[in-house]
Amino acid sequence: MLRQPAFGHRLRQLRTARGLSQTALAGEGMSTSYLSRLESGARQPTDRAVDYLAGRLGLQAADLQEQPTGSLAHALTLAASTGSPDAIEALRQALAAEAGESPVLRWQALWLLARAARLQGDHAAERDHLTLLVALGEEVGAGELRVRGLTRLARCLRSLGEITPALDAAVDAHRTALAQDLGVEDRAAALLALVSVQAEAGRTGDARVHADELTALVEGRTDALWAEAMWTAAAVRVRQGDHRGAQACLDGALEHFDSQDDLVLWIRLRLAAARLHLQKLPADPAQAEHRAAQAEAALAFAGTPALRQDLTAVKADLAFATGRHDEARTLVAALSADRSRMTYRGQVRLEILRHQLMILAGDPQGAQGLRALAQQAQQDANIDLAAEIWRVLADALTQAAPAPAQATPPAPAPPVPVPAAPAQAAPPASPAPAPPAPAQPAPAAPAAPAPVAAPAVFSVPAAGG
Repeated sequence: MLRQPAFGHRLRQLRTARGLSQTALAGEGMSTSYLSRLESGARQPTDRAVDYLAGRLGLQAADLQEQPTGSLAHALTLAASTGSPDAIEALRQALAAEAGESPVLRWQALWLLARAARLQGDHAAERDHLTLLVALGEEVGAGELRVRGLTRLARCLRSLGEITPALDAAVDAHRTALAQDLGVEDRAAALLALVSVQAEAGRTGDARVHADELTALVEGRTDALWAEAMWTAAAVRVRQGDHRGAQACLDGALEHFDSQDDLVLWIRLRLAAARLHLQKLPADPAQAEHRAAQAEAALAFAGTPALRQDLTAVKADLAFATGRHDEARTLVAALSADRSRMTYRGQVRLEILRHQLMILAGDPQGAQGLRALAQQAQQDANIDLAAEIWRVLADALTQAAPAPAQATPPAPAPPVPVPAAPAQAAPPASPAPAPPAPAQPAPAAPAAPAPVAAPAVFSVPAAGG
């Protein structure tokens, strides 16, 4: 049996969580004054009133029972400890029902929901959770929560290709972290976001300055924050053409970061290393394949749809770089047929490769598609990405152009006969010297090895993207 005041408290929670006024909930079948008395606990609900209100709320009558105290806290505990899809769904439902809970508890719930969406590659859902989280952080007034929310939002917006708002959020997070003299973790996380977005926006010089500041800040560590910092520093160096420096940064992370700390990050580092081995000069497909195989073996323990798609994209790049174009086409087609869970940059990279393959097949729409991608990237303020696409287009057209025809050398002119000298008395002539041996042709130079084709996009994505 539903008893007061527990029933009234639960009814008010459910109504406000749905944004309904008392008039809207009461409708035509109940007076607002009666509903008000029910919510205040002044009237005991009848079975008829309970059924009516449950129907108006889209619930069962049993759902109007007072929920156990701390249900959101309980759902948070389960979600944080297991991370299972059922626990995440329970947390989402608990958050929707508990509008009156502590803002800090709701902030923590949104943080876990955003993280779960990110791991599944659902960056749009992640953005929605983080937008609410940032607003809630403002309400709470804690500097750490504000910086963490803005940092994560900046990285999410970058993954979606929304560079201008991402840069605004990253700059705000960095300034706040410095102004409030927050700890190393918060300052480093803000720098991570700022460096990756600045690099994407084409502000490579600023990105390098902040990347150096970041690596100095985390020097001496070997945790996930340090590994992401080294990855981000490598990405900036790639954009500056310093492949050797980028390789040194990534190799350090690969060697010292333990998979037990964060297996997903461990896998992503190897995928990034595989891409770097394909784009450096000279390319090293064997090492790229080795790193991709390491990542694939670990996917059995921490595989998500987003990671599996990233691995398939690396395999497609590897097939293209080693001249296995039919295999590359098959992998690209498989990725295109699936719901994409890749970042914006990953999706553009896939489109670049698809159009490169079209150019090689003689399809003029390949070049047109690359031009459209570059122009769109410029409009979206992805300056670095746009420059890479133009470069890929130029290289692809150069490789696809037919070699100029070799001119046929003219045939040698026939020897001109020399008229005989008039006969005259003379001593017998000495024997004529033997004609010189014909000149031997110079040995042909050995053919140069065929160059390894460049991968679709010449940059390692920074951490978080």
